[in-house]
Amino acid sequence: MPLANVAAGMIGETERATRSVGVWGGGIVGGLVGGVGMGIVLHAGALIPILGVLVGDPTARGGWIVHLLLSVFFGLVFAAIVSRPALAEFTETFTSYLGFGFAYGVVLGLFAGGFLFPFALDLLGASTFPVPFLPLPGIAAELLAALSFTVAHLVYGLLLGAVYAAVNGLAPETVTERVPAIGR
Repeated sequence: MPLANVAAGMIGETERATRSVGVWGGGIVGGLVGGVGMGIVLHAGALIPILGVLVGDPTARGGWIVHLLLSVFFGLVFAAIVSRPALAEFTETFTSYLGFGFAYGVVLGLFAGGFLFPFALDLLGASTFPVPFLPLPGIAAELLAALSFTVAHLVYGLLLGAVYAAVNGLAPETVTERVPAIGR
């Protein structure tokens, strides 16, 4: 076998390995970065300790641990979805990953708020949403919780999509226009 063919084969293997690292690395790093951004919103809304309830540690520390682990898990789910060959033609630009991230944040927020979190609280024997952490009484606390939860999932999705795209070598179109070397 000619040396050029061997080298070409090795380059092909390296490219595939890099793409695989980018897919899963993008999911992990994007999940963490998105999780930190989302966690800041949840923390500001006094909701992060509620996540700690799921592991018996209703503190900010417990909430952050649970939240970041879930963020990485859902970042890997995002990576598995957007890396599918059927979506390849829709995920060619940085902006397309932002769009997928935004949509994923919406779906994840609906799934988590409408099913996952109530199911987990039910398993723990909680009959209502635990809002004693919130600084406001009654309906104002519920509205603050809903608003924080919604904004937090949108932040998660946008950051996840942006970081995933960046890890996989895509930059915003305005950056590639200003720095020609990045667009190559």
